[in-house]
Amino acid sequence: MNTFTIKDIENFTGIKAHTIRIWEQRYPLFQARRKDTNHRTYDSEDLKTLLRIAYLYHHGIKISRIAALSVTEQNKLSLEIAVEGKSTLLPVNDLIAATLDYDHQQFERIFYNQVLHLGFEQCITQVVYPFLERIGVLWLTGNVIPAQEHFSSNIIRTKIMTAIDGLPMNPAATEHFLLFLPEGEFHEIPLLYAQYLLKKQGKLVTSFGANVPLDDLHAFLAVKKVTHIYTHLLTNLSSSTINELTTKLSQQYPDIKLLVAGPQTKLLTGPLPANVLLAESLEKLLSFSN
Repeated sequence: MNTFTIKDIENFTGIKAHTIRIWEQRYPLFQARRKDTNHRTYDSEDLKTLLRIAYLYHHGIKISRIAALSVTEQNKLSLEIAVEGKSTLLPVNDLIAATLDYDHQQFERIFYNQVLHLGFEQCITQVVYPFLERIGVLWLTGNVIPAQEHFSSNIIRTKIMTAIDGLPMNPAATEHFLLFLPEGEFHEIPLLYAQYLLKKQGKLVTSFGANVPLDDLHAFLAVKKVTHIYTHLLTNLSSSTINELTTKLSQQYPDIKLLVAGPQTKLLTGPLPANVLLAESLEKLLSFSN
């Protein structure tokens, strides 16, 4: 069972620990357990309850009113606020709750509702990416076990891959993108979404996926004309490793544009080789392909 400290709850709800303690004393909304050290601990149900409460509270609903509502009424009010304000915080919280419960049907229902409401691309950038960021923090702090992270990531991967398959190929494309993640990098969702966007734009795209040794690229590049190589770095690689990666790629393929994206690009030091470009955003990535 997942357990959370009051500091974890504060970080994920934006409600101060002091306020949470006062709410516990005044309202029968939730009840923390205490460890031998007398420190408060919360479980998955508590987190889901507090995420729902925090959503309403952050939208101006007084805690006394929230406490007077049933769970069904709280959910109904949350949905009304989400529709009126077009907020994506509620579906992010709902995806977290579905992940904690391994509720595949509920996860898919939330995803499809957001696709209908926002469109596929806005669903990915405004709901899925913030969700993955929060799940990643939960995972790093030991509050989500790997099975739960794999559960949600695999559903999202499947949805993006289905969207990719639904796009037509463009054999007449003049630009050919080779996508890959280097050894030690397994976070494939940003790579898949880049593949979707590039294919939608009419580019020819080949993806080698995650954890690819650089030598594996060579055989393909020896027989296929590639104009761009794209990689996305999320894992905490060292600065020397990232600089070595970009330098080696640049030297081996000087006539190919090398697009490097992801938060770890901040570790790149010194002037970049002439054919290495930073894709700080999806818009920048697409602009490089024009």
